Amino acid sequence: MSLAKENESTDTSAEETSTTKKGSKYTPGKGRPTPKRREAENRRRGPVPPPPTTRAEARARRKELKSTLSKEEKKALAAERRAKRLEQRERMMEGDEAFLMPRDKGPVRRYARDIVDSRRNFAGLFMPFAIVLIVLMFLVPQLAAITNLLLLAFVVLMAIDGIILGRIVNRRVAERFPDTADGGFKLGWYSFTRAMQLRKMRAPRPMVSHGDEV
Repeated sequence: MSLAKENESTDTSAEETSTTKKGSKYTPGKGRPTPKRREAENRRRGPVPPPPTTRAEARARRKELKSTLSKEEKKALAAERRAKRLEQRERMMEGDEAFLMPRDKGPVRRYARDIVDSRRNFAGLFMPFAIVLIVLMFLVPQLAAITNLLLLAFVVLMAIDGIILGRIVNRRVAERFPDTADGGFKLGWYSFTRAMQLRKMRAPRPMVSHGDEV
């Protein structure tokens, strides 16, 4: 017993001597590695929740997240989302398939857009012509009957041009993509609605110029 007590006293004395040599600010080791900051934060937050299954749940998650953020963090998050939306829109305008709307996806729709954008369509004059007629009706009410006739004649010509465009697009698509199921009235209407838009307002933006061979 005396020998065990003597050894214990010797070990204690050695530890005190070692601590004294290392200085008064020395902190004894914990006997385990210090956890990383990310691990500590994850341990405090608990398990990662599953992704939201509905839009309402996603909105609730975003609202809850915003309530825990500081003013600076909210501004940074808003700026990041705005930059992401702008990037997505730019990629969509460039015709990137990953960012296109479902109606615009696929090589057939791209080819149809190129056909429309390569020709001068009568339907593309509808918006400016309609605006001019409406302004004229307000400024000169006496010409209302004439402007109505002009508008009716313009609509008839636009419909004829749309039918011609639809047939051209369907015929050329059938030649280029004989196995496609995309065609008929649906493809013709898609081409006509694009032709009605002003060239600078079309999305995705035109990839060909007027008169280019497609």
